[in-house]
Amino acid sequence: MITLNVYNQQGDAIGTVQIDPAEFGGRVNKQLLHDVVLMHLANRRRGTHATKRRGEVAGSTRKLYRQKGTGRARAGTRRTNKRVGGGTAKGPKPRDYEYHLPKKAVRAAICQAVLSKFLDNEAVIVDTLQLPEIKTKQMAKILKNLRLEGTSTLIGLHEYNPEVYRAARNLPKVLMYPVTEFNTYVVLRQKRLLLTLKALETLRQRARAIVGYTPASNGSPVATPSPESAAIATT
Repeated sequence: MITLNVYNQQGDAIGTVQIDPAEFGGRVNKQLLHDVVLMHLANRRRGTHATKRRGEVAGSTRKLYRQKGTGRARAGTRRTNKRVGGGTAKGPKPRDYEYHLPKKAVRAAICQAVLSKFLDNEAVIVDTLQLPEIKTKQMAKILKNLRLEGTSTLIGLHEYNPEVYRAARNLPKVLMYPVTEFNTYVVLRQKRLLLTLKALETLRQRARAIVGYTPASNGSPVATPSPESAAIATT
């Protein structure tokens, strides 16, 4: 089992949550992650590159000079790729780089990418994200409290929240997506992963459906109070 601390927006640990690695596939296949990331990068390419070949370069087709009698090497058109200003031999042309791997492999890679964040201790769980006002400085303060300031961070929410999005969109190195829109490239691109408890539960339900995991008991991410917080509550 993986034990993760649950923090509040002030950066104080208020409990823990237990995660079974089997919920996300149980292991991380680095080759699968590599293949899926390459697929996402290829699908992002526009493919608009183009070079002119010798038949497309502007210029006369007249022979530069006579074949014999000049003492120089024989030459024909000025548009050949061997001359400055000529065409490009076998240069790139517009093309579509898009391709797709099997859906099962892509979905399994998403689960394994999230699992890698849990195993590498790069995931931070916060109880909730609520802003007193829609200001970038409010979100920056929360990230600073969670020791995520200046670190490339992916914020995952259980659903789209326009207020949090507007507060976080102007922060450098910070991306925000609903967990239902996660893909392998987005998860691995950012160094840290910030999830709310609701987002973690949504992510776990999605991962269980993908890998076919059935928990032995209720595995919902209910934060277990830490001894310190329990002592405070009883006083």
